[in-house]
Amino acid sequence: MTRTTRLAIDVGGTFTDVVELIPETGALVCDKVATTPDAPARGVLDAFGKAGTSMDEVAMFTHGTTLGLNALLTRRGARTAVISTRGFRDVYLLGRTDRRTNYDITYRKPTPLLERYDTYEVTERSLFDGSVHTPFDTEDAHAVARLIAERGYESVAVAFLHAYANPDHELRMRAVLAEAAPGVAVTLSHELSREYREFERTSTAVLDAYIKPTVRRYLEVLEGELASGGFEGRFLMTRSGGGAMTARAAREQPVSLILSGPAGGVIGASALSRLIGRPNLITIDMGGTSLDASLVLDSEPVSYQGAEFEGMPINTPSLYIHTIGAGGGSLAWLDEAGALQVGPQSAGASPGPASYGRGGTLPTFTDAALVLGYLGADSPLGGALTLDAGLAEEALRPIAETLGLSVKALARGIVRISTTKIMGAVRAITVELGRDPKDFALLSFGGGGGLVAVDVAHELGIPTVVVPPGQGAFSAFGMLMADVQHDFARTTVTPLASLEPGTAEAAYRRMEEEAAGLLEQEGFGPERRTTARMLDVRYTGQEHAVTVPFPTGAEDMAGAVARAFAGLHERQYGHVMDDPVEITTMRVRATGHVDKPTLPRIGTRTDGRPRAGGVRPVFLDEDEQAVEYALHVRESLLAGDVITGPAVIAEHTATTVIHEGDRLEVGPLGEMVIILHHDHPKGTR
Repeated sequence: MTRTTRLAIDVGGTFTDVVELIPETGALVCDKVATTPDAPARGVLDAFGKAGTSMDEVAMFTHGTTLGLNALLTRRGARTAVISTRGFRDVYLLGRTDRRTNYDITYRKPTPLLERYDTYEVTERSLFDGSVHTPFDTEDAHAVARLIAERGYESVAVAFLHAYANPDHELRMRAVLAEAAPGVAVTLSHELSREYREFERTSTAVLDAYIKPTVRRYLEVLEGELASGGFEGRFLMTRSGGGAMTARAAREQPVSLILSGPAGGVIGASALSRLIGRPNLITIDMGGTSLDASLVLDSEPVSYQGAEFEGMPINTPSLYIHTIGAGGGSLAWLDEAGALQVGPQSAGASPGPASYGRGGTLPTFTDAALVLGYLGADSPLGGALTLDAGLAEEALRPIAETLGLSVKALARGIVRISTTKIMGAVRAITVELGRDPKDFALLSFGGGGGLVAVDVAHELGIPTVVVPPGQGAFSAFGMLMADVQHDFARTTVTPLASLEPGTAEAAYRRMEEEAAGLLEQEGFGPERRTTARMLDVRYTGQEHAVTVPFPTGAEDMAGAVARAFAGLHERQYGHVMDDPVEITTMRVRATGHVDKPTLPRIGTRTDGRPRAGGVRPVFLDEDEQAVEYALHVRESLLAGDVITGPAVIAEHTATTVIHEGDRLEVGPLGEMVIILHHDHPKGTR
């Protein structure tokens, strides 16, 4: 059978989203199924079933998952050991000496993933230039490997001193482990990061090793189920850096999947920004468990080197995504002082919010939104799940009685607290970095994004909110846009003026040859792959660098780099200096290009204005009666349609709320562009 269909599936904390692209027509079909935390592969297979496409018809399957992230959050990863150079056993546990919270006497370092009992050392040592100072002691390595096997470790991270410059000893250690402890998963630090900074490289290796057995088992089960169903297409996983990787590569480097799910939405936002002519976007992706905020500048996602998980560095490229515990399933609760809090705890997929009728009894954001009228029982979630307002009110009532509030007043408080937390996430990626939110449009997606986007934009003075087509499954749509990506780096701390063009060319050539070999193995011929050369540059004596394009072919290479660095430094930090400049790292990003889907244009209305399908009473303020919001069905809207608030726009996978004075216009791709009226009467925010 000819395989033509492309499928993307994004596993979230509560729902699993699926988007199907049918190339013959360009049609995109979005849907949702319940996430199955106890057997994550089953939820993915349920999503295949929901799409209704036979597995043998799927040419490409792109997948995003929070499995690795959840293993870290819950500390349910593998029992892991770390092997270091003799004398450097404590690199991982000591970390950096900087303290992020100088004046917090209650501060404690994040709980590490392993104890000192789990750290080992082997006699060997290389120097920063790759020369061998102390030869690799094979007998010592075998003794450590036997201990690893005897003590029942599932996974091992090997991080030898200066292995980024000379990986030979790490490779020999893997051979020893394969002989003495064959059942143990092994991560070598240099295969994840060929850069200096021992703690960061070791931390990256430990994080990878900690989740590797979990991710491997999941992918092996999923690949087996897909194969038995007749799937023979290309299986890709989205990665934290904004691209994709093959499932085979993901099994070996699962640390690249930690932000796999949220990355899909940012990739989609970047593509949409070009299509609708809005190059600068703030994105908020509100799912069932969390909310992810990010930026798109000049139609490109903001990425950086040096992400962290709970203070533990991940020295691989990542999109700049700020995550908070504010999702549809976030629980409302009272703290020790009796104050109302929302999240970060979540009802998750099982049992879920009380209004789902699946046994949940604790109040959540979704229950509050239902009580307020933002959501309604008249619009089933995903076309199948009808919410129960009675169960929602029962869940909210105990806290309402404790606080002496009506149930509706408590619901309004829960939504306002969530809105305030989301505003904080947006400020963290804008105001705290010297950017004004008013200079951006707010792109809202995820199952809950449309419920809060207009409120957040009002509070921050953002003039425009954009809601993409298929907002509830937009992250899955973004995954269809993800190219296969490999990143290579070599530490080369050198004064810029001393860098010889020939030396740079040779170093880049070696990385590009390695990249070409990998992409060729993954099915990308020369016509489907590209490479980009970059340099990390800093003022001499600075701690951190910025990344600039390498000026291939420039007559004055050093001058071109210096000018690019000065421009970027001023843009990011607001100043430049006369200090000498040095490079720290040479980078290559290799891309295997996949065919990009195009959003189909929707029809234009020829018979007047869109008609509301009813009204939905929305409670805005404790002192006032409910306000009637016009209820529209998004699937019935056409290009050029205009709706003035107050209104609720319900769709198959999500709901959008606009208030009095707000003006919504439907664009040619089905995007809803909301122009906000910032002088609203009391209670609408």
